[in-house]
Amino acid sequence: MDVSKVAYHHPAPWDTQFPQMTLPELLERATARKPEAPFLHFLGRTYSYREIYTEARRFAAGLVEMGIAKGDRVGLFLPNVPIYASAYYGAMMAGAIVVNFSPLYTVEELAWQVGDSGTRLLVTVDVPELYATAEKVLEGSDLETLVVGSLAEMLPRLKGIALRLFKRSQIASVPYGELGDPVRRWSSVQADWNWALFLDGREPDLPDLDAEQDLALLQYTGGTTGRPKGAMLGHSQLAVNAQQVAAINPYADPSAEVFMGALPFFHVFANTALLNHAVASGASIAMVPRFDTKQVLHTIQKHRATGFPGVPTMFQAMLDHPDLAKTDLSSLKVCISGGAPMPAPVHARFEEATGVRLVEGYGLTESAGVVSVNPYEGTRKRGTIGQVVAGTEVLLLDKEDPTVLAPEGEPGELAIHGPQVMRGYWNRPETEADVFVEHHGKRWLRTGDVAEIDEDGFLSIVDRIKDMIAVGGFKVFPSVVEDVILEHQAVREALVIGVPDDYTGEKPRAYVTLAGDADIGGDALRSWLNARVGKHERVDSVVIREELPKTLIGKLDRKALRAEVLG
Repeated sequence: MDVSKVAYHHPAPWDTQFPQMTLPELLERATARKPEAPFLHFLGRTYSYREIYTEARRFAAGLVEMGIAKGDRVGLFLPNVPIYASAYYGAMMAGAIVVNFSPLYTVEELAWQVGDSGTRLLVTVDVPELYATAEKVLEGSDLETLVVGSLAEMLPRLKGIALRLFKRSQIASVPYGELGDPVRRWSSVQADWNWALFLDGREPDLPDLDAEQDLALLQYTGGTTGRPKGAMLGHSQLAVNAQQVAAINPYADPSAEVFMGALPFFHVFANTALLNHAVASGASIAMVPRFDTKQVLHTIQKHRATGFPGVPTMFQAMLDHPDLAKTDLSSLKVCISGGAPMPAPVHARFEEATGVRLVEGYGLTESAGVVSVNPYEGTRKRGTIGQVVAGTEVLLLDKEDPTVLAPEGEPGELAIHGPQVMRGYWNRPETEADVFVEHHGKRWLRTGDVAEIDEDGFLSIVDRIKDMIAVGGFKVFPSVVEDVILEHQAVREALVIGVPDDYTGEKPRAYVTLAGDADIGGDALRSWLNARVGKHERVDSVVIREELPKTLIGKLDRKALRAEVLG
């Protein structure tokens, strides 16, 4: 079924063309328009576009001075702090490819992804948990340099002093070395460039970038094989997707908008719908270091936030918080939910409690973040993921044979063609045939999601081909959790599936058989397992069984187990 030319309700049609530019050019454009306009609000301190642009450029020059060359990988192991933006755009100015790392990663997860991506330099902050993890990876991997930012220096002056004096446990003791040593201060990397300018007055020698050819970001995602894969996103994919999202905005002055920045920047949804979207619009972000419901409500009211991109668990948490009823949310024009399916009861309750329109959208890492969204004004349809963003086409493929289209009027696997679609997976050329398919002389990205489309072009996800589990906007790979629990000597076999959860959308649940005469209960196994996996990978229970379903050739059958448990 070809649904590429349905009449959409968004401001721009499917064949809209967007300017090709790099992400540094996107930031430079916003800075040139209104250099003193606010860009980031962070715990009482406001950073202008000029400040972030200048800091990014200094960081880029410092990277070049340190020997970072075009195409090298620079990793960001950061929560939502201002230097994330400076490091993100600055690394790209230096010609480097940014690699996002979740602050929730264990040492093993971070080390594996550092190795797979070939990351040379990693940026983190002096929060004890993050620094300790990064330091161990520096010592035990091919990572060459660790750059550590100071949280106190990012705060207003008095808050920074108070943090240093009275909350020292929140600051890691970092043994910074001299120039060229493996651990460097964020400020010293920028000082290198300032010193060079002081000596001879020269401008930083930054490489030329090609929006259509150069990679900007390796964003790791997952698959049914378990190990994450790095989606290769070029400057053009990311800059266009930011402009596609900005084109949906129906408001008169996009630069006057204030986005609530609770989504973690390392996530592709936040990279596009929050950070790059704000830059494309010249808007500001009222950011918090992590999602804390009370702090988010306070921030919305204090900064008069107008838009809030989030995941369903965030809106559920707001509903559950006693401060919601006494918080002034009158500035909010729209909330956008993505990352996981929005439960219908949560959707209805949130709009009833707040009076704020909540629209659902859809995207994936391989599409630079955003594929579709319901309109912010006018017709929208609850339970759908909206209409595709401008410049995007979709097909519904036969669920069994992706080389042909789905029968007319039947659901099919959603496939996407558009300027935001990734180049492919990093060092995984063998995945090309499984991820992309040719139709009508174009290359289409297979999503693994089964969809329907109505006469107005609204898409609905009705099933999922892939085995990934969506936990509050994060993707959990069942085989990774299975690999961990199989390390327990009492466990013989294991299967992990996602089960419905009112708060996170889904939760992993493990089903195991025991080895020999092992004598252990499910609760004990759950505690053992959850201490060894990431927070979002923790299971709600471990169910012990005599046997697990298998295929005719004896392979463990996750699909059959899911059908048995969920019906």
